[in-house]
Amino acid sequence: MRGGRNHALALALAASALAGMASAASVDPPASAASAGEEGAVWNSIAPFFKPPPELADSSGPYRSPLVFDDGRPVKTPADWQARRQEILQRWNRVMGPWPALLERPRIETLGTARREDFTQRRVRVETASGQTTDGYLLVPDGQGKRPAVLAVFYDAETSAGLSQEKNRERLDFAYQLTKRGFVTLSIGSPGGSARDPQLGAARCQPLSLLACVAANCHSALAGLPEVDARRIGVIGHSYGGKWAMFASCLYDKFACAVWSDPGIVFDESRPNVNYWEPWYLGFEERRKRTPGVPTPENPRTGAYKQLIESGHDLHELHALMAPRPFLVSGGSEDPPERWRALVHTVAVNGLLGFSDRVAMTNRKDHPPTAESSAQVYAFFEHFLKPAASPPARPVK
Repeated sequence: MRGGRNHALALALAASALAGMASAASVDPPASAASAGEEGAVWNSIAPFFKPPPELADSSGPYRSPLVFDDGRPVKTPADWQARRQEILQRWNRVMGPWPALLERPRIETLGTARREDFTQRRVRVETASGQTTDGYLLVPDGQGKRPAVLAVFYDAETSAGLSQEKNRERLDFAYQLTKRGFVTLSIGSPGGSARDPQLGAARCQPLSLLACVAANCHSALAGLPEVDARRIGVIGHSYGGKWAMFASCLYDKFACAVWSDPGIVFDESRPNVNYWEPWYLGFEERRKRTPGVPTPENPRTGAYKQLIESGHDLHELHALMAPRPFLVSGGSEDPPERWRALVHTVAVNGLLGFSDRVAMTNRKDHPPTAESSAQVYAFFEHFLKPAASPPARPVK
């Protein structure tokens, strides 16, 4: 919950965790290039972004610390955190509604194959739920052996794959650029073809949660490919896709790492584009539809969003579920540096678990990615997913 009697306790817990006072006996840190002291060019290019600005380092904002149980008990050990993590996950799934059963071996059908530069492009149809499929593009770089992989999510599959003809999308070809750097990539768009009219099928969960479920099944489809190292699969998305990638990686812990490009990482009704209140995200109600737009007394909140706001919960709780897996917020107009006030809570959780350099944020002025922000994204994936580094750790069950 926001603020309240636990605010001082939250600050104290965050400070002690950040100072490394807690043990991480149950978690083995990965031998990444950074933790091994190998200060290579890739790590050096992104290392500064894992530290908040000095003026925000000790500011936890109005957010209730995830290191406090719902009944007010502090989380003191890694074992405590596993219980608290389940408490957070169960609460959010209860409010948003349960996922359909995940597919054990989702089918991935090749519809067509073409050569592009130094990789193979496959037009594919991926099974994303029982009886449902989504078309996309699988890009496989030349070479032998298993490679890291990244799932790219957006309104359409073509943009991420570098095939879009629309203007102002030249920096959104994440999958194409990552494939050129040696990653297998899978690009998909909105299930059913419309972001604002999501096809829920038999699902009884909020649309944004269902998108996370779709991404989880796409992860399994990628993991089953002979070209892919199942331990090294990340996810990325921008704007709408950034929200999708954030919920996917937070709710499904088999994603090794994630990049969220300017989704709006916390609830913020002062920013019309941070629109989690909309029915195609978290505001869905089966018997009630609200007019799109910022909530007002005449056009009130609905769905899970209404419940979460009224009970004082915010998205920093989901961020904490990533720990100790790394993530990068590629911030623009919707995620300025002040968002570190939410991110320091996940830094604190990582500190409790014995990890550092797991939460990063870059910043640009405007919403669209730039050449600089894109280079930072690719460096992040190269550092955490390439074979020179051990796969990022996952939460202990």
